[in-house]
Amino acid sequence: ERGHKYLCGYITGATELRIEEVQAELEDKLPAHMVPARLMRLEAIPLTSNGKIDRKALPEPEGSIHTGAAYVAPRTKVEQVLAAVWAGVLGVEAVGTQDNFFELGGDSIKALQVSSRLLQAGYRLEMKDLFSHPTVSALALKVQSVTRLADQSEVVGAVKLTP
Repeated sequence: ERGHKYLCGYITGATELRIEEVQAELEDKLPAHMVPARLMRLEAIPLTSNGKIDRKALPEPEGSIHTGAAYVAPRTKVEQVLAAVWAGVLGVEAVGTQDNFFELGGDSIKALQVSSRLLQAGYRLEMKDLFSHPTVSALALKVQSVTRLADQSEVVGAVKLTP
């Protein structure tokens, strides 16, 4: 979606399962980065003539990416910066304080992009903190302000000639 990849799940079955129940069960049993951002019900999984899943025949998922959290606007300056950076990197319009980075389509490469953009905005982030605290509100407590001040004083002394 919008040039970003995300994890999608397709479910079938004889019994009528609610997608919300399946999503809740997956969130309970799997790590956050393995839970599909979208689930879609199909009558049957399309198969190739060899009996394998025909990925090209799977329909494009409908609706928006599931985050499982109601939108809560960022309150502090750090939360606002984090939400803006996540929105830019993940290609979503609005990021709330309870949204999960991985449920919005984040991965390790995008985590590095988040770290880089935060550094440009004057904040430092440890990668392990993003993976262990994947919501804006939890991560805001781990982000540190960075002040990079280069020494602007006059340099004096002998200097060797260089090529």
